[in-house]
Amino acid sequence: MDKPVYLTEEALENLKEELRIAKTKGRQDIAQEIAEARAQGDLSENAEYDAAKEAQGHLEARIAKLETTIANARLVDEKQIDDSKVFILSTVRVMNKKSKKEATYTLVSAEEADMAKGKISIASPVGKSLLGHEVGDVVEVTVPAGKIPFEILEISR
Repeated sequence: MDKPVYLTEEALENLKEELRIAKTKGRQDIAQEIAEARAQGDLSENAEYDAAKEAQGHLEARIAKLETTIANARLVDEKQIDDSKVFILSTVRVMNKKSKKEATYTLVSAEEADMAKGKISIASPVGKSLLGHEVGDVVEVTVPAGKIPFEILEISR
Protein backbone atom coordinates (compact mmCIF):
# COMPACT_ATOMS: atom_id res chain seq x y z
CA MET A 1 0.00 0.00 0.00
CA ASP A 2 1.23 3.49 -0.84
CA LYS A 3 1.88 6.08 1.85
CA PRO A 4 -0.75 8.75 2.47
CA VAL A 5 -0.13 12.08 0.76
CA TYR A 6 -1.16 15.07 2.86
CA LEU A 7 -2.65 17.85 0.76
CA THR A 8 -4.65 21.00 1.15
CA GLU A 9 -8.05 21.03 -0.50
CA GLU A 10 -6.73 23.50 -3.10
CA ALA A 11 -3.78 21.26 -4.00
CA LEU A 12 -6.05 18.21 -4.33
CA GLU A 13 -8.38 20.11 -6.67
CA ASN A 14 -5.39 21.25 -8.76
CA LEU A 15 -4.18 17.65 -9.12
CA LYS A 16 -7.68 16.47 -10.09
CA GLU A 17 -7.85 19.18 -12.76
CA GLU A 18 -4.39 18.27 -14.09
CA LEU A 19 -5.49 14.62 -14.28
CA ARG A 20 -8.71 15.53 -16.11
CA ILE A 21 -6.78 17.57 -18.70
CA ALA A 22 -4.12 14.87 -19.13
CA LYS A 23 -6.75 12.18 -19.71
CA THR A 24 -8.71 14.24 -22.22
CA LYS A 25 -6.75 16.91 -24.08
CA GLY A 26 -3.35 15.37 -23.36
CA ARG A 27 -4.31 11.97 -24.73
CA GLN A 28 -6.07 13.54 -27.74
CA ASP A 29 -3.01 15.64 -28.60
CA ILE A 30 -0.67 12.63 -28.39
CA ALA A 31 -3.02 10.46 -30.48
CA GLN A 32 -3.05 13.23 -33.14
CA GLU A 33 0.76 13.42 -33.13
CA ILE A 34 1.04 9.63 -33.50
CA ALA A 35 -1.50 9.61 -36.36
CA GLU A 36 0.36 12.40 -38.18
CA ALA A 37 3.71 10.63 -37.73
CA ARG A 38 2.22 7.33 -38.93
CA ALA A 39 0.96 9.05 -42.08
CA GLN A 40 4.56 9.92 -42.98
CA GLY A 41 5.32 6.32 -43.86
CA ASP A 42 8.10 3.98 -42.70
CA LEU A 43 7.87 3.83 -38.89
CA SER A 44 11.32 2.24 -38.46
CA GLU A 45 13.06 5.50 -39.43
CA ASN A 46 10.44 7.96 -38.27
CA ALA A 47 11.80 10.23 -35.50
CA GLU A 48 8.46 12.03 -35.11
CA TYR A 49 6.70 8.72 -34.46
CA ASP A 50 9.33 7.70 -31.90
CA ALA A 51 9.07 11.08 -30.16
CA ALA A 52 5.27 10.91 -30.08
CA LYS A 53 5.34 7.37 -28.64
CA GLU A 54 7.86 8.48 -26.01
CA ALA A 55 5.67 11.48 -25.12
CA GLN A 56 2.73 9.08 -24.83
CA GLY A 57 4.72 6.97 -22.35
CA HIS A 58 5.57 10.05 -20.27
CA LEU A 59 1.94 11.20 -20.27
CA GLU A 60 0.65 7.78 -19.19
CA ALA A 61 3.26 7.64 -16.41
CA ARG A 62 2.16 11.10 -15.20
CA ILE A 63 -1.51 10.01 -15.30
CA ALA A 64 -0.68 6.91 -13.24
CA LYS A 65 1.23 9.02 -10.69
CA LEU A 66 -1.61 11.53 -10.42
CA GLU A 67 -4.15 8.73 -9.94
CA THR A 68 -2.04 7.17 -7.17
CA THR A 69 -1.50 10.53 -5.46
CA ILE A 70 -5.20 11.37 -5.57
CA ALA A 71 -6.16 7.89 -4.33
CA ASN A 72 -3.79 8.26 -1.35
CA ALA A 73 -4.63 11.90 -0.61
CA ARG A 74 -5.53 12.88 2.91
CA LEU A 75 -6.90 16.38 3.37
CA VAL A 76 -5.22 18.48 6.02
CA ASP A 77 -7.61 20.51 8.16
CA GLU A 78 -5.71 23.71 8.84
CA LYS A 79 -7.93 24.50 11.84
CA GLN A 80 -6.67 21.42 13.70
CA ILE A 81 -2.96 22.18 13.36
CA ASP A 82 -1.16 22.83 16.64
CA ASP A 83 0.92 25.99 16.12
CA SER A 84 3.26 25.14 18.99
CA LYS A 85 5.03 22.51 16.89
CA VAL A 86 6.13 22.36 13.26
CA PHE A 87 3.65 20.38 11.16
CA ILE A 88 2.61 20.24 7.52
CA LEU A 89 1.32 23.70 6.47
CA SER A 90 3.31 25.41 9.23
CA THR A 91 5.24 28.48 8.22
CA VAL A 92 8.54 28.37 10.05
CA ARG A 93 11.07 31.17 10.45
CA VAL A 94 14.51 29.73 11.13
CA MET A 95 18.04 30.98 11.55
CA ASN A 96 20.96 29.16 10.00
CA LYS A 97 23.34 29.18 12.98
CA LYS A 98 26.40 28.91 10.69
CA SER A 99 25.63 31.74 8.27
CA LYS A 100 23.47 33.75 10.73
CA LYS A 101 20.89 34.15 7.94
CA GLU A 102 17.17 33.84 8.49
CA ALA A 103 14.79 32.03 6.16
CA THR A 104 11.08 31.37 6.19
CA TYR A 105 9.63 28.14 4.85
CA THR A 106 6.13 26.74 4.59
CA LEU A 107 6.09 22.96 4.91
CA VAL A 108 3.93 21.26 2.30
CA SER A 109 3.58 17.89 0.57
CA ALA A 110 6.09 16.98 -2.12
CA GLU A 111 3.41 17.67 -4.74
CA GLU A 112 3.02 21.27 -3.55
CA ALA A 113 6.71 22.09 -3.00
CA ASP A 114 7.90 25.24 -4.78
CA MET A 115 11.21 26.62 -3.52
CA ALA A 116 10.67 29.91 -5.39
CA LYS A 117 7.61 30.50 -3.17
CA GLY A 118 9.32 29.27 0.01
CA LYS A 119 7.28 26.06 0.04
CA ILE A 120 9.43 23.06 0.96
CA SER A 121 8.45 19.42 1.11
CA ILE A 122 8.05 17.70 4.45
CA ALA A 123 10.09 14.92 2.84
CA SER A 124 13.07 17.24 2.12
CA PRO A 125 16.06 17.19 4.51
CA VAL A 126 15.07 20.57 6.01
CA GLY A 127 11.37 19.67 6.19
CA LYS A 128 12.00 16.30 7.86
CA SER A 129 14.35 17.87 10.40
CA LEU A 130 11.91 20.61 11.41
CA LEU A 131 8.79 18.42 11.82
CA GLY A 132 7.59 18.09 15.41
CA HIS A 133 9.96 20.70 16.86
CA GLU A 134 9.09 23.87 18.76
CA VAL A 135 10.22 27.50 18.88
CA GLY A 136 13.70 27.66 20.41
CA ASP A 137 14.70 24.17 19.29
CA VAL A 138 17.93 23.83 17.32
CA VAL A 139 17.80 21.07 14.72
CA GLU A 140 20.64 19.72 12.63
CA VAL A 141 19.90 19.33 8.96
CA THR A 142 22.08 16.97 6.96
CA VAL A 143 22.64 18.34 3.47
CA PRO A 144 25.18 17.38 0.80
CA ALA A 145 27.55 20.08 2.13
CA GLY A 146 27.41 18.67 5.69
CA LYS A 147 25.33 19.41 8.77
CA ILE A 148 23.67 22.78 9.27
CA PRO A 149 22.15 23.81 12.61
CA PHE A 150 18.84 25.69 12.31
CA GLU A 151 17.18 27.46 15.24
CA ILE A 152 13.39 27.68 15.05
CA LEU A 153 12.47 31.31 15.70
CA GLU A 154 8.75 31.33 14.92
CA ILE A 155 5.95 28.99 13.87
CA SER A 156 2.77 30.28 12.29
CA ARG A 157 0.13 29.31 9.75
